[in-house]
Amino acid sequence: MCGICGIFDRSGRSVDQGVLARMTDALAHRGPDGEGFFIDREIGMGHRRLSIIDVEGGTQPIGNEDETLQVIFNGEIYNFIELRAELKAFGHQFRTVSDTEVIVHAYEQWGEDCVNHFNGMFAFAIFDGADRSVFLARDHLGIKPLYAALVGDQLIFASEIGALLKHPRCPREVDMDALAELFTFRFVPSPKTLFRGIFKLPPGHWMRVAKEDLQIRRFWNCVPEQRSKYSEPDLIEEYQALLEDAVRLQLRSDVPLGLFLSSGVDSSALLAIMSRHSQAPVQTFTIGFEGGDSSNEVDDAAETARRFGAEHHSMMLSHRDYIAYFERYMRDIEEPVAHEPAPAFYFLAQMTSQRVKVALTGQGADEPWAGYDRYLGVKLSSLYSRLPTMVTGQLASLIGKVPLPMERLKRGVASLAEPDILTRFTKIYSFFSADMKAQLYSGALKASFEKARFGPKEALRRLQADVEHLDPLTQMLYIDTRANLPDDLLMVADKTSMATSLEVRVPFLDHRLVRFIESLPPDLKLRGMTGKYLHKKAMTKWLPPETVYRKKKGFAHPVADWLRGPMKSLVDDCLLSSDSYMPRYFDQGYIRQLVTRHQDGKEQFMRHIYLLVSLELWHRTFISR
Repeated sequence: MCGICGIFDRSGRSVDQGVLARMTDALAHRGPDGEGFFIDREIGMGHRRLSIIDVEGGTQPIGNEDETLQVIFNGEIYNFIELRAELKAFGHQFRTVSDTEVIVHAYEQWGEDCVNHFNGMFAFAIFDGADRSVFLARDHLGIKPLYAALVGDQLIFASEIGALLKHPRCPREVDMDALAELFTFRFVPSPKTLFRGIFKLPPGHWMRVAKEDLQIRRFWNCVPEQRSKYSEPDLIEEYQALLEDAVRLQLRSDVPLGLFLSSGVDSSALLAIMSRHSQAPVQTFTIGFEGGDSSNEVDDAAETARRFGAEHHSMMLSHRDYIAYFERYMRDIEEPVAHEPAPAFYFLAQMTSQRVKVALTGQGADEPWAGYDRYLGVKLSSLYSRLPTMVTGQLASLIGKVPLPMERLKRGVASLAEPDILTRFTKIYSFFSADMKAQLYSGALKASFEKARFGPKEALRRLQADVEHLDPLTQMLYIDTRANLPDDLLMVADKTSMATSLEVRVPFLDHRLVRFIESLPPDLKLRGMTGKYLHKKAMTKWLPPETVYRKKKGFAHPVADWLRGPMKSLVDDCLLSSDSYMPRYFDQGYIRQLVTRHQDGKEQFMRHIYLLVSLELWHRTFISR
């Protein structure tokens, strides 16, 4: 795990080494173990290293035999041992035993198709001296980030936006279309970012840049082909074998590993498998919230750790810790998301990094396996649509007007009667309803909204186009796995963990596993009211039924109460003060109404307020400074 950055001047002018050094320094937290540079006239590449594989010999950049290729790499290639043997058989000569060197020889052997040989999480850049081009790629599911911008004749790229902003010509402006998408989806879908002119290379894509050419291509377009004939026992056995092999590969490391352990079935199953492949007790780590005692996972996680003989560590996060970190959190994640417990991942990573350099996590099983409540709405919508319009219309109107903390219920009911699938998904995601946006937005944002009330849904159109011939549940799972996961949850996990110099691995997102899951018919994912149906049956190989079928707690937290109490002064300062930047985009009077109604406890606007506060702090950090 590392940080990478680079400058490629398409006009042929030599890069400014001072700018490259400042960009690389901005990534020091991602790689405290060393730095390296490759500079050759119009190309400059910088690297910060967190040593995981080949600690002594894996310094980057790394070249091929004749040094005509140079690579910088962030991530892990889990099947590097097998690929190394295969490439040696082709005649390639290796100077290290690192997974990084496998990338440069794989590119030498297979060219752009090298990415289809990798099992891993990766973002890398290769300079090809033969044609003076740069080849960049991001892993199948976007576990590792890769940002870029075109500034004049130069392409600049980096693992984090902060490194790009060290370039004197990189813009610091709000992208208004992306802002509208943020207030619809709770994150900004690829390829946009909230910064105008800075884009994310989408998951499963590569980019080649030369003097007079720039190409972006999708290399992983795994459209589900659902099985029509199957045996449940055979599927369970196949899935178990795939998962165990994914964990086996991801345990490859030359430094100590641990596990983020919750009370849920996913991380518990990883612990069970890790225990079978580890000689020493697994190091496990859990975090809870003070004030969230009824829903904390600490006790259940500790019980699971004892069952498998793990060496367990836990901590309770207080509102004082949360508030003290919150402003820095915006600097760490670089784009606001409406993900209230997300700052807690920093503290979990910080605790973990004091004992190990790598941690596995159960993240990534819910999206392809239909593990969230919102997927029930997809099933209920078909039943709801059969009710008389008079009934459905009155129900939606009634629930929408009830002044109770029923935000999710209101959103769900509003989406049920929507006939267009993508618009329905948009309504499910957006806790700011169309009516709320009409009152909230002002200025240019309001004008944009009035032109296209659900214009932001076009951000997901390219993904829906892949699967529009399939059932609505499969469509939503497909979109979530390729949008919500990489642009929200995985981004937060990467940024908060790397802020503490910790590498996080996600075995459930081995692309072979995802391909298998997406080949299953929807009834094997959501059976009746039970999500993750076949997944849970498979997990009984390693876990007792009471753990497998324990009610899902999620990452419960008391942030709604904190916004009414210890965080109230922060809310007032960010949203209601004369110094707030929110009136540039929103009606401050309407924001005051939301805050007041939430403070009174009559309605639940935690997510709305949290996102607005996050945006204000982001604006102060990156735009206004």
